[in-house]
Amino acid sequence: MKFSLILATLGRTAEISTFLTSLDAQTYRDFELIVIDQNPDDRLVEVLAPYQDKFELQHLRSAKGLSLARNFGLKQISGELVAFPDDDCAYPSDLLAQVNQFFIDSPQHDGLTGRPAGTAKIWDAKEGLINPLNLWRRGISYTIFLRRAVIDSVGPFDETLGVGAGTPWGSGEESDYLLRAIQDGFALYYNPDLTVIHPVEVSQPVEVPSPAQRDFTKTHAYAMGRGRLLRKHQFPIWFVIYNWLRPGLGLGVALLRGRGEDVRSYWATLQGRFQGWLGWA
Repeated sequence: MKFSLILATLGRTAEISTFLTSLDAQTYRDFELIVIDQNPDDRLVEVLAPYQDKFELQHLRSAKGLSLARNFGLKQISGELVAFPDDDCAYPSDLLAQVNQFFIDSPQHDGLTGRPAGTAKIWDAKEGLINPLNLWRRGISYTIFLRRAVIDSVGPFDETLGVGAGTPWGSGEESDYLLRAIQDGFALYYNPDLTVIHPVEVSQPVEVPSPAQRDFTKTHAYAMGRGRLLRKHQFPIWFVIYNWLRPGLGLGVALLRGRGEDVRSYWATLQGRFQGWLGWA
């Protein structure tokens, strides 16, 4: 089966080079890469040039917005399997081979997800079907692989959700897509043994702000996206309250321990999830 890999990117070059290197090292070679370039300049031309003859590669441009870029890419796909790698991730060399074999062996499943490489406890350690309640621990965009039939049924991403959307809802576009796929009757499977490296390490120095300088705007925007999805998909009120209680408890513990940065982070999360569910902008 052929893969269509849609990579939306803005502002990165070294990370893109790392991903391209990992893609060229794949043991499974039936794939196309569709790069949706949202940069205002030609910084990617030199990065992409060495790979033009190594695998099928399209370099396209779009306006800013992650969901918008992915929708533009979906119009170009020719593969039976579709994925959405981040512009700062890398694939293990046998990843596409693993995914291809899964879909051959499991015709009853319409999608497959994995997790970031590492030991983060937020990701489910058990494999199994994805449902609306466990999706939050089993679905992250750069590990999602879907059959073409899912794309044809679900349609485009919600362009009001995600980074660069120009709305308060700074995340949730991939969770929304999986929820809509489940609502359409598709069977999605999670395998924690399927991992993607994210984020990749690059040699370019990154300046890390001090706690006093750190801006929690992104934390708030991501939480707003979660709250928006809880309302959009009419989750039961007990699950909504659970999503408020977790950061609320974290906030209380951080206050007791005098951890100011954690207090700010948990407060931004709690506030965002509450406001997002209420529909506040």
